[in-house]
Amino acid sequence: MLKKKNRAITNQVEFVSISDLVPKDHLLRAVEESIDFDFIYDEVKDLYSENIGRPSIDPVVLIKLLMLQALYGIRSMRQTIKEVEVNVAYRWFLGYGLQEQIPHFSTFGKNYERRFKESDLFEKIFVHILMEAIKYGFIKSDAVFIDATHVKASANKNKYVKKMAQHRAHKYKRELLIEINADREANGKKPFEDSNDNNKDGDSPKKDSVKEIKESTTDPESGMFHKGEKERCFAYTASVACDRNNFILGVKVAPGNIHDSQVFSDLFQEVSEKFPEIEAVVVDAGYKTPGVCREIIEAGKLPVMPYKRPMTKDGYFKKRDYVYDEYYDCYLCPNNQVLRYSTTNRAGYREYKSDPKICSKCPMRMQCTLSKSCTKVVTRHVWEHYMEIAEDIRHTPWGKELYKMRGETIERVFADAKEKHGMRYTNLRGLRKVGHYLTLLFACINLKKLALWKKKQGMLPPAVPVFSLVLSKIRKIFTFNQTPLLSLSA
Repeated sequence: MLKKKNRAITNQVEFVSISDLVPKDHLLRAVEESIDFDFIYDEVKDLYSENIGRPSIDPVVLIKLLMLQALYGIRSMRQTIKEVEVNVAYRWFLGYGLQEQIPHFSTFGKNYERRFKESDLFEKIFVHILMEAIKYGFIKSDAVFIDATHVKASANKNKYVKKMAQHRAHKYKRELLIEINADREANGKKPFEDSNDNNKDGDSPKKDSVKEIKESTTDPESGMFHKGEKERCFAYTASVACDRNNFILGVKVAPGNIHDSQVFSDLFQEVSEKFPEIEAVVVDAGYKTPGVCREIIEAGKLPVMPYKRPMTKDGYFKKRDYVYDEYYDCYLCPNNQVLRYSTTNRAGYREYKSDPKICSKCPMRMQCTLSKSCTKVVTRHVWEHYMEIAEDIRHTPWGKELYKMRGETIERVFADAKEKHGMRYTNLRGLRKVGHYLTLLFACINLKKLALWKKKQGMLPPAVPVFSLVLSKIRKIFTFNQTPLLSLSA
């Protein structure tokens, strides 16, 4: 039989608490019970004036508003406020009643500029949530997985100016120069000066000391990002480290035109200080450089890296076809000819050159080199032995199994962050502001996992409707000698 719903019930006045309207299994209930948000008051008390004046918005409410945006992937604070106005669970999470006025969407922005922008509040929130996960034994940090992903900036890719900028120096630049000069002196070469100016060996000015970049006129602190077949755009790069259980251990944000390996050092050092028990560092091929391998091994960790395809053109011999003789410090080509040491360049590569008289008559020359001087040059980095250690680890069953876990750990973190938490792009502008938001976003991902794990293991108190408690107390008051004097259920 056809039935028609009577909508008049929507105007009915009911006696109910807002807590009873939130389902017992709602995510925000687990989040609220999993951590005490009062710690935020201690972190922000120095940012507020002690003078008597107009009462401010509760700082916990401001942070929870941002958490709601991150947890549910809402695109902006304006939209978040609209969602809070009609969502009972959101109101309950913030501590607002059904009739209470929600703060204006510009409130957080003003408080951020006046109070939170120059503080480390968001990093402290991230650390506090991480410490809670450590406290309950959810962190498994014997292996750490590090990778980076890009976040599209709020900037038009066609609005930019071209500028000349210096390359960002690697952290280990000084150590590398020392080893380069030691190697050159050992081979009777003059050491390089610690300068980006013209060297004294007759070389031309360093063309790689500066480069032309495209700087956005909308968000100058973002960087032009382009990788493979992906669309060229202005973006930021988020470098993240996580453990086996997908808990994020550290986050670093940089402009999109900075290579992942350049941000690695800061992130690796931060995570290593927090978790000295780390045994292995798992990264992808983009981090397979002599400097990164050296830093991991010198820190007492094991680098787990994949096979990196050679950049040699098809039809030519690969570098692996040239055998290095460690005793005589030379290379042997596929035709069993010797390539002897020539020099060590400023990039840290030792150059081994062939005899042009022999190469000019070699039947394999067209597969080896097209040099007009008939000279083949093979390079070997002064830190190449660190790369060889990483290559040995790659072939072990333990290394292979650990690298396979990247798809279940760091790749899963990025997938969830982009699909469920709106990290594909940002409406914010400026490196500091974007960094603060992404730090809080990953803190919320940790908080969500912490809440669900504690709930699954029965570490959270059971959710009892407030109105049910009140009703039971009223019944006890109006009950005497087990004889009900008043029935509230009638």
